Amino acid sequence: MAEGVITLRLTILDPVPGVRYSLQKDDAPRDPQTATREPLSFDLLVKLADDGRLLGPFIRREGPERRFVYLRIGQSAGDCASPWNRRAKIDVQDIPASMRISGAVLEVRLPGRGRDGTPACATVRPLETWRLA
Repeated sequence: MAEGVITLRLTILDPVPGVRYSLQKDDAPRDPQTATREPLSFDLLVKLADDGRLLGPFIRREGPERRFVYLRIGQSAGDCASPWNRRAKIDVQDIPASMRISGAVLEVRLPGRGRDGTPACATVRPLETWRLA
């Protein structure tokens, strides 16, 4: 597998209007957006290592296999007045190897709300599998 760069698109369906969301790059919020009733998308570039691993300042790891991206929510995304201070963990290690192609744009659709109607947080499971955008 050749080394290169791919774009991951995280699309939040039905986000809570008025809540600020952002990517987490290193340990800081990046690209903050305030939700409306429309889906909210974040694009991030990640390095595709020659062995297929996803690398870069947006990618976090847990153990030898798990790789994920954090979305910050509310206070964590820079909105000090928000009642929420959350992060959502989006797994990326399960993106099929056949889709890890340099230059590809891969999208995952995520729920915007938990069962209680507040912003989804912790490990957020996709509504469907990763797809080529």
